[in-house]
Amino acid sequence: MKEFYLKPKIISSLKGYNANAFLNDLIAGIIVAIIALPLSIALALASGVEPARGVYTAIAAGFIVSLLGGSRVQIAGPTAAFATIVAGVVATNGMDGLFLATVMAGIILIVMGLLKLGSFIKYMPHTITVGFTGGIAVTILLGQIKDFLGLTYADGVKPIETAEKIEANIEAISTFSPWALLIGAISLIILIFYPKIEKKIPPSLIAVIVAALMVKFIPIFDKGVYTIGDLYTIPTGLPKAEFLNFEITAEKIIAVIPNAITIAVLAGVESLLSCVVADSMVNSKHNPNSELVAQGFGNIASVFFGGIPATGAIARTSANAKNGGRTPVAGMVHAVCLLLVLLFLMPYAALIPMPTIAAILFMVAYNMSEWRKFVGIVKQKRVTDIIVLFVTFALTVVFDLVVAIAVGLALHIVFILMAKINKRVKV
Repeated sequence: MKEFYLKPKIISSLKGYNANAFLNDLIAGIIVAIIALPLSIALALASGVEPARGVYTAIAAGFIVSLLGGSRVQIAGPTAAFATIVAGVVATNGMDGLFLATVMAGIILIVMGLLKLGSFIKYMPHTITVGFTGGIAVTILLGQIKDFLGLTYADGVKPIETAEKIEANIEAISTFSPWALLIGAISLIILIFYPKIEKKIPPSLIAVIVAALMVKFIPIFDKGVYTIGDLYTIPTGLPKAEFLNFEITAEKIIAVIPNAITIAVLAGVESLLSCVVADSMVNSKHNPNSELVAQGFGNIASVFFGGIPATGAIARTSANAKNGGRTPVAGMVHAVCLLLVLLFLMPYAALIPMPTIAAILFMVAYNMSEWRKFVGIVKQKRVTDIIVLFVTFALTVVFDLVVAIAVGLALHIVFILMAKINKRVKV
């Protein structure tokens, strides 16, 4: 009998499951939760939303994707790829617009899985994925200069576009805080060098603890360094069902359609790329269509739980595999651990210094930039690939991901058609 094409991986993974396997998943899940906590907070702030929303996302999407997904070790949650998209949607359409766009994206992902399109997403041109990934990394880096240097914008200044961020930073340079820079630099040093000394404890956790203690107990940092608690309200307990008060209109639905498509495509591509990486680490084979359906339900669950768009996170998925996670139970443990943090420890997030958040995001931007792949494409000296790469990269930085992917794909198709025409003419 042919296996159901949307069968979640957890069904086959739990055959022969025992106490030893659970212990391995438990340890891996706890470690991934420790890694995910500061990252989730940082990525929420990079997305222009409250810090707790990143944790909401990791809990809801993380649990649902592990439960329904097509990978043994996939860890889902907020990722840097969505930061600029989310910030743009929130700025133009508010949280209700983000809610709509994400629900629509979730439906698109589910339909893609039902139509067995999971196998086709991997054919997204490599030059385009490298181009927009590098562009997103640059926009994240530029967006964190403010907090890394301790700059204070004038009232009403909330830059979204890259040019606006650069202009706002230049105008606010007189508010530069050397103490913020010092905290940011110390955090960055820890993030870079701590893994060379000890690999079991996440460097982001060490950086957060060290920086928070310095700001809390060393008087010189009292006024020069903002913490999350200085700028945001940290909620306690479960999120409220704010979606019940959202204003949903036909105009708003139409306005967010391009963003919904972008979120769906990006979630599909990044999740399946993460699954491919995970397969090589645990000697497994993922189910792409099941994964797309899970990502769809995970994104819908995320925004109903107060979160933001989510996808498979390659770094957290790799950490799960490296630390012994071998079934979706590890991802579910990670989500439950974060839920416990949300219920009992979340107020302590208010102590985290903003320059430390910026330093964490600097490392995220560097790691996702894929600059080696970027250089590799250039070294191949294929003019059409280089053009698509740089156009996608530039449009991502200057405009947004929607424009970048659309133009990049159009150029890629044009170059393919031109090559075929030239081949026929030569014959």
